Amino acid sequence: DNSYTLSFLLVFFVLILLPPAFSINTLSSEESLTISSNRTLVSRGDVFELGFFKTTSSSRWYLGIWYKKFPYRTYVWVANRDNPLSNSIGTLKISGSNLVLLDNSNKSVWSTNVTRGNERSPVVAELLANGNFVMRDSNNNNASEFLWQSFDYPTDTLLPEMKLGYDLKTGLNRFLTSWRSSDDPSSGDYSYKLEPGRLPEFYLLQGDVREHRSGPWNGIRFSGILEDQKLSYMVYNFTENSEEAAYTFLMTNNSFYSRLTISSTGYFERLTWAPSSVVWNVFWSSPYHQCDMYKICGPYSYCDVTTSPVCNCIQGFRPKNRQQWDLRIPLSGCIRRTPLSCSGGGFTRMKNMKLPETTMAIVDRSIGVKECEKRCLSDCNCTAFANADVRNGGTGCVIWTGRLDDMRNYVPDHGQDLYVRLAAADLV
Repeated sequence: DNSYTLSFLLVFFVLILLPPAFSINTLSSEESLTISSNRTLVSRGDVFELGFFKTTSSSRWYLGIWYKKFPYRTYVWVANRDNPLSNSIGTLKISGSNLVLLDNSNKSVWSTNVTRGNERSPVVAELLANGNFVMRDSNNNNASEFLWQSFDYPTDTLLPEMKLGYDLKTGLNRFLTSWRSSDDPSSGDYSYKLEPGRLPEFYLLQGDVREHRSGPWNGIRFSGILEDQKLSYMVYNFTENSEEAAYTFLMTNNSFYSRLTISSTGYFERLTWAPSSVVWNVFWSSPYHQCDMYKICGPYSYCDVTTSPVCNCIQGFRPKNRQQWDLRIPLSGCIRRTPLSCSGGGFTRMKNMKLPETTMAIVDRSIGVKECEKRCLSDCNCTAFANADVRNGGTGCVIWTGRLDDMRNYVPDHGQDLYVRLAAADLV
C-alpha cells in the first residue's frame, strides 16, 4: 500500500529531523556536560546556548554562554574565565547543591559555592530564555528563590533583564569586567561599576583609575550617557530603594537584540542587532570624545566639544594657572574671580550640562527647584544646585558643597540645567 509506505517514510523523516529540536535547557543532578560529548544546553526560544568553548588562539577550554543564532560567536558569560581547563577534558555536573566544573584530574576549577540547609528536593540547572543560567530546586520555578544565578556574576556583558549595581540585601555589587583581549576571556584591565552614594553613579575604571563617569540618573537616563529615549523597542530603568540600586533594560520587541559590554580596549558600548543585521551595530560607545574623559578639565571648569581648547572656566571663574592653561594643560582648573560671601550672591544657569561629580552632594527629593535655590543660598558651603529628576518639568533637589568636578555640556536635548553659585560681582 503506497499511502502506508509514504506515511511510514514521513514519520521516519520527521524522526530524523527532530533531534535538534529536542534541545535540552535543563541539566538534572544525574546528568553531566562534558567537552567530549559535545552536548550543550539551549534556552527555550533558541536564543542562547551554554557549553564548552575554546578561543581561536588557545588550547584552553571555558564553560560559557553565547548567542546560538548569530553567525559570529558572541559570548555573553564565562564561568571559569580566570581558571581555564588546560586540555579538552572537562565535566560540568551537579554535586550536592552546587554546580561544579571538573578538570582532567577531577579537581574543581569552578563551582557555585552555595550553602543550602535542608535538602528538600533534587537540584537542577537551567538555561532560561533570557540567557540566565540558574540553579533551583527541581520543583520550584520561582525566580526569587533561585539558589544561584549567572546574572548575579556578570562577565563583560549586560543582557536585558540583568541588573548592574547593588543588591543591598545581600551586599552583592554586580559589575562588568572586560576580557583581557578580544581572544582571551580572562579578567582584563577595565571594569564598569556602580559607586554607591547619595546619588549613585557608574564609573569606567582601568584598574583603580577612573576613566569615565556616567553622571547621575536623572529619571530618564544617566546624564553622561547619551541613551536614545525615542526607541520603541528598548526601555531603561534605574531602581534605587532600600533593597537595591541597580540599572536594567528591557527589549519590548523580540526581533531586536541589544547588549551592553565593556570592551577589552576600554569602551563601554551598547550593541544592537536588528533583523537585517549582518554584524552587531555599535549603537553608542563611551568615552566617545575627550570631553568624556574623567576630570579632563580640572575643577570649576567644563568641557565643550565646540570650543578650542575644549576646556572652559565657568562664568565668574578664571584659570588657576594661566601659563599651564595657555599650554592646554588644564588640570589645575579654574578659581573664583570673587570669593563667595556667606550671604548674598546668586546663580549662573548652565544649560545642557552633565552634572558634576556627586560625591559631595546632598539630595532631597521632596523639594523643587525654588526651595532648592533657597536652601543653597542659606548654606555657606553650597556651590551649585540642580534638579534630581528632569521629568515633569523637574523635581527634587541636589546641592553640591565643595568643588565642582568633571562637567561637560552637550548639544541641546541632552544634559540638564545646573545653577552655579557666584558672588554678586560676577553675576553679569
